[in-house]
Amino acid sequence: MITFYNDRHSLHQGRVEMFRGELVPCFEVAARADRVLDELRRRRLGAIEPAQAFDDAALSRIHASRYVEFLRGAWDEWVSLDPANARRDALPSVWPVRGHRSDVLPENFAARMGLFSFDAGTPLTAGTWQAARSGAWCALSAAGRVLAGERAAFALTRPPGHHAGQDFFGGYCFLNNAALAAQALRDGGAGRVAVLDIDYHHGNGTQCLFYERADVFYLSLHGDPRSEYPFYLGHADETGAGAGLGFNLNLPLPRGTGFAAWFAALAQALRAIADYRADALVVSLGVDTFAGDPISGFRLQSDDYFQVGEALATAGLPSVFVFEGGYAVAAVGINTANVLEGFQRRS
Repeated sequence: MITFYNDRHSLHQGRVEMFRGELVPCFEVAARADRVLDELRRRRLGAIEPAQAFDDAALSRIHASRYVEFLRGAWDEWVSLDPANARRDALPSVWPVRGHRSDVLPENFAARMGLFSFDAGTPLTAGTWQAARSGAWCALSAAGRVLAGERAAFALTRPPGHHAGQDFFGGYCFLNNAALAAQALRDGGAGRVAVLDIDYHHGNGTQCLFYERADVFYLSLHGDPRSEYPFYLGHADETGAGAGLGFNLNLPLPRGTGFAAWFAALAQALRAIADYRADALVVSLGVDTFAGDPISGFRLQSDDYFQVGEALATAGLPSVFVFEGGYAVAAVGINTANVLEGFQRRS
């Protein structure tokens, strides 16, 4: 399996995030991707290449133009407010809520940052834009290679993407790599695309992007949103709307779920993908389902991920894997590589 690696990912490294009422060191760190890269090289799981560069217009196939423009210039604007800001990250502090307007773009930087975000746990840094844009290139390159005939390709990048929506960031995510890959597959001729999200946290951004579309089927296994982040989406009764009715499947599971129950939910999702008759598959590959993950609550063990990869291969679809969560840094490389090795072994 070919891997497209974002060699600019380390330009984004937040200092602190807001977590349970206090500022703490960020859980989403550069070492996550580095550990995965090291493990892929150690096992020789395929070629590792840099991504092709794309024009920013490709981002606007998924994201609102004014949002992309904000991200592109946000750091420079933050520093221009006060030169001392160069030594601290930008975190949102005010948000529009129900009944507030979002159609008028504020002049105030803090107000615009709040308009385009949904939490205070996603610091914007000096290198966020470069890292996120290069990560999007990895996803687009992986989709392009699959369209050219590869069985599968992996976009190894951070920051992750599945919490980012058309015009909002949060959950450590700024650009939605999985959604960009899915759209690229559609634009390249795939009639129907399934996006299967196996991260512990529901991909609220991806769901929002495709909720009213029938050409992209979003499916997610995740922690129950009644108690688990991102809280406000991911319930089982969210099945799509308009043309997309019936093409959104959420399988929320309680904290403490072990592999047997989780794997049964995966099998249910794969049956739904088969019934949908998808032409291609995008996997939001989060391994924060691991028992040792510090901010999650499932109980999968490292060896379980081989079976996950094998099961994904049984779909028999051209597949793009996109790296998402996984915050047990010492194990993230092993767990991610186990999925990809299992997939290759079964393929």
